[in-house]
Amino acid sequence: MTHDTYPDTYIRKILDETKTIAMVGASANTVRPSYFVLKYMLAKGYDVWPVNPGQAGNEILGQTVYASLDDLPAVPDMVDIFRNSDAAGQVVDGIIAFGRLPKVIWMQLSVRNDEAAKRAEDAGVKVVMDRCPKIEYGRLSGEIGWAGVNSRTLSSKRPVLKAGFQHRGIGRNRKPGN
Repeated sequence: MTHDTYPDTYIRKILDETKTIAMVGASANTVRPSYFVLKYMLAKGYDVWPVNPGQAGNEILGQTVYASLDDLPAVPDMVDIFRNSDAAGQVVDGIIAFGRLPKVIWMQLSVRNDEAAKRAEDAGVKVVMDRCPKIEYGRLSGEIGWAGVNSRTLSSKRPVLKAGFQHRGIGRNRKPGN
């Protein structure tokens, strides 16, 4: 797969089928992007497990922080990497070596490691690079348009309303808290 662009169907399917996310590089600092993404994905009904060795045993947004992916209670559906591109390669290699493969490895905005992506895909894992699941969810659900951002998505279909204040989902199966 080329990782320069992704079809909306590819991203939508990933976000719709994902239930658990391990966020490598999660921060307790409320001004960090990883904190915003963690908060948003929790609000959308995902189970998010923060991974940060410096915060291990503490809580971020009520979620227990784990020291490493090896310490998680189960294999997550997605590993979201908030580390630089070189470190992302090390995270991918660790995942493959440990053998607990998620369905998806997602590298955040500005994080791209084509060699690591190839290794993950060769192991049967889907990869998304240089994208943010919060932004993609908001774009595909139409929520990002509330802030005046062009979502590049036009539809005559009525959005699926979910529980909560103006909460829209990308699929009919996603419910907050499930």
